[in-house]
Amino acid sequence: MAATYQPRTMAKPEVYPEHEAYWDAAAEGKLLVKRCEACGEYHHYPRMFCPYCMSEKTKWEETKGTGTIYTYSVMRRGASPYAIAYVTLDEGPSMMTNIVDCDWDEIYIGQKVKTVFKQSGSQDDPGPYVPCFTPL
Repeated sequence: MAATYQPRTMAKPEVYPEHEAYWDAAAEGKLLVKRCEACGEYHHYPRMFCPYCMSEKTKWEETKGTGTIYTYSVMRRGASPYAIAYVTLDEGPSMMTNIVDCDWDEIYIGQKVKTVFKQSGSQDDPGPYVPCFTPL
């Protein structure tokens, strides 16, 4: 029997003031990462300084929203199974994420994926949209 994605309630992430642009863009269906204006490197998780050269000259940039699965795991136990992965974005940085809207038995390392956004929280207490990925 194929293990397909079943919608589940995702925990609401904490939204800190320095990350508001990230969550605002996610609500518009855009995935942002930070890029250093000094050395040109992209990085994720967003920080106030560049982890490569320590410059404070970083800015938000929209990504293509596509990447490749670096590694993944399917959690099949419990009432709400799910698939998580590290996805390497086409721009370079990797991010931990959920793999959604697919047959989990057909996920593989090296698979091309694109960003989709799922709302966190519950129907009664909705949270921000969270970037997830689905196979192309």
